[in-house]
Amino acid sequence: MKRTWLLFAQAVTVLLAAYFVVATLKPEWINKRATSLGGVVSIVEAPASNPNIAAPGSLSAPAKKASPAVVSINTSKAAQRHPRSNDPWFRFFFGDQDDQPQVGLGSGVIVSPDGYILTNNHVVEGADEIEVTLNDSRHTRGKVIGTDPDTDLAVLKIELDKLPVIVLGDSDGLQVGDQVLAIGNPFGVGQTVTSGIVSALGRNQLGINNFENFIQTDAAINPGNSGGALIDVNGNLQGINTAIYSRSGGSMGIGFAIPVSMAKIVLEGIVKEGQVRRGWIGVEPSDLSPELAETFGVKADSGVIITGVLQNGPAAKAGIRPGDVITSVGEKKTDNVQALLTAVAGLKPGTTSRFALQRGSDKMELDVTPGLRPKSPVRQVPNQQE
Repeated sequence: MKRTWLLFAQAVTVLLAAYFVVATLKPEWINKRATSLGGVVSIVEAPASNPNIAAPGSLSAPAKKASPAVVSINTSKAAQRHPRSNDPWFRFFFGDQDDQPQVGLGSGVIVSPDGYILTNNHVVEGADEIEVTLNDSRHTRGKVIGTDPDTDLAVLKIELDKLPVIVLGDSDGLQVGDQVLAIGNPFGVGQTVTSGIVSALGRNQLGINNFENFIQTDAAINPGNSGGALIDVNGNLQGINTAIYSRSGGSMGIGFAIPVSMAKIVLEGIVKEGQVRRGWIGVEPSDLSPELAETFGVKADSGVIITGVLQNGPAAKAGIRPGDVITSVGEKKTDNVQALLTAVAGLKPGTTSRFALQRGSDKMELDVTPGLRPKSPVRQVPNQQE
């Protein structure tokens, strides 16, 4: 009898030791539970996951951090009726005119606890009513504080308490290949997060805005995303989603966002002064070509050639002449017209800056005091969403 109990105790000890080893090294062998459904189908269930711990490689943390500050913007514009739309003869020939208001859809980003929202100018342009809906389902009327058609940015303001605010990042530190997320309300389906990388930086000459320095990304951006947030893996705002390149109207992997560094300048200018004050020197620039270089007798390999100078303008007063090739403004090189416009616009009106240029075969520097850039005419962009 004693021998039997001894064998039993040894067997139990061995089984417990084996269980401990398996539970430590291969816990999934124990957690797998084969369940029979109706005696026919067997399934294997994974162990319950901890909702407070993100899965490896997940981008849920930055999405949760930034999403509350991204809003949906719905606009409406009264239909423009023909002056003779009530005339019976007019209705006989042309039919009844559509009196339904035009509606628009976009997104925005809350950047201040005071209720300031950054969005695209084309989202709110010409709108009679603007409704802002937060991610927590609160909604209110939005008021346009100011717009900047040159960069396609606008600033709205809402009056609500306890507003979530996004953290502004450093877009100048972005690099090609960095992971980014686009947050917005595409097609009105509700807030959506898409992921991708920074495909390119400093995109310009696209013909979208007067001042272009776009972040290009392959994160899906669709109609309704305009004005939404482009964030990094830390949940910080890096850009305002603005446009896409598409042949179908949907995302094709080429989207563009305005860097937050540019958006901050527009935000501060509109809130403090009601407008964005940009430099202006009064010249007609052209990209340097062998034909223009030969015409003006200049021996330059790079830069922007000046084909016209406004009489009594800032450039003329500083001594810039037609045929001069501007190679840099301050510390910024000017290899094309867009780079020159952006560099000059970044100058503070009334503050002298050093311009490097080439005249003929001579290199020289001039001090130019820029004036205030005149306002651009309002663009006509009917029904533009992206």
